[in-house]
Amino acid sequence: MATTVGCGDAPVLREHGQREVFCGLTGIIWLHRKIQDAFFLVVGSRTCAHLIQSAAGVMIFAEPRFATAIMEERDLAGLADMNDELDRVVDRLLERRPDIRMLFLVGSCPSEVIKLDLARAASRLSQRHMPQVRVLNYSGSGIETTFTQGEDACLAALVPCLPAAGPLDPPSLLVVGALADVVEDQLRRIFEALGITRVDFLPPRCSSALPPVGPDTRILLAQPFLGETGRALEKRGARRLDAPFPLGAEGTTLWLKAAADSFDVPTARFESVIRPGRDRAERALAPFKARLSGRRIFFFPDSQLEIPLARFLARELGMQPIEVGTPYLHRQHLAQELALLPASVRLSEGQHVENQLDRCRAATPDLVVCGLGLANPLEADGMTTKWSIELLFTPIQGFEQAGDLAELFDRPLARRTRLVA
Repeated sequence: MATTVGCGDAPVLREHGQREVFCGLTGIIWLHRKIQDAFFLVVGSRTCAHLIQSAAGVMIFAEPRFATAIMEERDLAGLADMNDELDRVVDRLLERRPDIRMLFLVGSCPSEVIKLDLARAASRLSQRHMPQVRVLNYSGSGIETTFTQGEDACLAALVPCLPAAGPLDPPSLLVVGALADVVEDQLRRIFEALGITRVDFLPPRCSSALPPVGPDTRILLAQPFLGETGRALEKRGARRLDAPFPLGAEGTTLWLKAAADSFDVPTARFESVIRPGRDRAERALAPFKARLSGRRIFFFPDSQLEIPLARFLARELGMQPIEVGTPYLHRQHLAQELALLPASVRLSEGQHVENQLDRCRAATPDLVVCGLGLANPLEADGMTTKWSIELLFTPIQGFEQAGDLAELFDRPLARRTRLVA
């Protein structure tokens, strides 16, 4: 693995202007698959309904656990009593879907636009339908959130519902961030082998399994975009463990080491437990490193995964990040990631899409990671692109997924090679 000076103190180009990112509603697509007895009701316009339908098109043959309460012109004009309308929609939904135990009201616009206080509506409806159904709310508005901030807002809304850990409860570990079930199972087995047996995950697979939290709870973030959730948990007394994120062999090792050190796991035991998985990950990465080493990559700001991904690609695959853009740079949560990045990386926060497009074209990278809205224009310019949204839909965390993660970046370059051959 490469040795770098790091860019923890590097200057950051902060930009303001037109953005090209999905709104926070998109998080529903993976959250509704994770919390298996929850339902997400988007309160918004037909445009929002079309977004959710398009983003979730891959699940057209399954009955999803999300829907849109579409607001018409008379609703937006304040001519209808929106609370009565919403109550009728919720009653009809719960009658049709008696399996729902948690209902999220997701605002697609600020309350000033839709003229409906969803927080109060959620409180009223929760009182009406408890204990069968708990009703919560959060904003997925594109004005207030971007892409992955929808998950952050959702999990932050869950934090006040978490039970308090008892004073006699032993220390526990809380892994925070939506992970594929297969990844969660793999990580749980590793923690058990390390002797860390009190492990919970947020979000849980079932709303009845909300994990307790208190002063003896250590939280380990599995996703880098959970700033509000992290703050809310720390206000409940939990302590965040500082670590890189579990991407690749190195990132997963350091992430697990943070937990092991917190629970006083002996070094010899830690090494014996993680060595097989780490070795498998390194073997899986070797053929991709041979093909990707030296390739130059440019990140547009989209998912907030950009910095951990750039660290993984640079240190474990030998790629050269030119610019790493991110919608928001949370220096505290990303401190260890920044320290591992090559010092030559240009960091940018926020977006002025025209300026960034100019820098990207001038840099002529081998691969560009960006959102769907920019991919086609860049491909038309002759560039090779990788959709950042695929990195949220695909299990990429942990040792066993390291090779799959590398393949996501190798695949578009291999496709380009075949096309030009």
